[in-house]
Amino acid sequence: MTGHSVLIVDDEVAIRGMLRMALELAEFDCLEAGTIDDAHEIVVNQRPDIILLDWMLPGGSGLELLRRLKRDDATAHTPVIMLTAKATEDNMIQGLEVGADDYLSKPFAPRELIARMKALLRRARVIEPGEPLRIGALNLDMEARRVSIDEGVIDLGPTEFNLLLFFMSHPERAYSRAQILDYVWGPGVYVEERTVDVHIRRLRKALQISDGPYAELIQTVRGTGYRLSARGLELP
Repeated sequence: MTGHSVLIVDDEVAIRGMLRMALELAEFDCLEAGTIDDAHEIVVNQRPDIILLDWMLPGGSGLELLRRLKRDDATAHTPVIMLTAKATEDNMIQGLEVGADDYLSKPFAPRELIARMKALLRRARVIEPGEPLRIGALNLDMEARRVSIDEGVIDLGPTEFNLLLFFMSHPERAYSRAQILDYVWGPGVYVEERTVDVHIRRLRKALQISDGPYAELIQTVRGTGYRLSARGLELP
């Protein structure tokens, strides 16, 4: 096995079996659940490295489980890919805003799913230690994977952390959504460009915990994409 475990949450036994077959061929260690309660118990007790979560489940929506996981510090940073027949843009944005790291509409190719899973797991890995990055009172410690403003620690998911790391490492330069996807998600990964917008909103919201204008560091560049700039901001 790769050493990575994946929890498949879907109420259809046939779909779980199909996914298990493909994932075990890719050397993943598979766990399965058909209900929200069973899935939550497995996540808490066995701590899978990544979760594949169906939207529609007995007893409630997969979004309900996702909210529970994101509220718990012990499970908040576990990568989650939503797998669903709900293919509209509004559904995708809703899933991402609740806390999903990626979104894949049924039917999908197992090879694409596995590529996205590997990309998520790469992004969640600990980055090689280096000098902390600082802008004003905003501090990003790569070794500890911790972000803080003054003494207040900011709770970021792995994608938002890596986005902030990318921007703080490349300040004052505008990047397109496609470039950001290549740098942060990795080349050859099939992710909608709109996904970048959702994670940028999450990052800005997280940076609003301080009285300082840190959420304004991530600027929208009309016709291009985004950049990080401290110009014109009064930072402590």
